Amino acid sequence: MEKVTVSPKYQVVIPRSVRERLGIRPGQQVQMVAYEDRIEVIPVRSAKELRGFLHGPNSFERESDRL
Repeated sequence: MEKVTVSPKYQVVIPRSVRERLGIRPGQQVQMVAYEDRIEVIPVRSAKELRGFLHGPNSFERESDRL
């Protein structure tokens, strides 16, 4: 767990270990979510980056007369 300090302008620096683990790049957008008594920072991913993240076998069988 990393500890950061909020600046007088309410800015925080994301620690290097967290940036590297999540692959956050300069200029990338993140979402800030207030959840109960904590703040969650979620990297925004483009649709292109998300393509194929649900890889694996199909969970259903198509009928033979369907494309």
